[in-house]
Amino acid sequence: MKTAVPCYYHLDVEVSPERVGQVSRILAAHLRYWDLDNLVDPVCHGAELLLRAIDEHAGDKHTSIEMWWNGQHLITAFGGDDPDLRPDQDLRACLADIAAMSDGWGCCAADSGTKIIWFSQRARTAERVPLVPLAPEPALRTGLRVPRELRRAVLATPAAVREDALEGSR
Repeated sequence: MKTAVPCYYHLDVEVSPERVGQVSRILAAHLRYWDLDNLVDPVCHGAELLLRAIDEHAGDKHTSIEMWWNGQHLITAFGGDDPDLRPDQDLRACLADIAAMSDGWGCCAADSGTKIIWFSQRARTAERVPLVPLAPEPALRTGLRVPRELRRAVLATPAAVREDALEGSR
């Protein structure tokens, strides 16, 4: 059975009409590298929709794109710093299309004022793969010793028997 390793990708881009196709090909290449060929079409379509809408409506064309794969879901997020861009008004048609083609989506603002639009694609049942378990790393530079066997309490017995029991346990 194939296992999945959590993956992350970040891309900063200055949006322009000619960059839309380039960014789509870059995202597709990463998805294929992660063995997610079946998610290439919906993710690239959603990315193209958002990039075209940002190019049309945003004053600040700088955008950050991030993708996270956790073995079951791929989340693609777009963040921009344009204070004049209003996703609820300017990007309403684009967001309706993204809602129709994705398994989940959302829009929020970060503490820094960045507006983030994200959508997710879920791997179908036959495509799910378990994550690769990572071995825990010790918190200390030197390992702790295994505790020695605990001594057993000796019940009150005559002194001679107690003395023999103590010598046998040493």
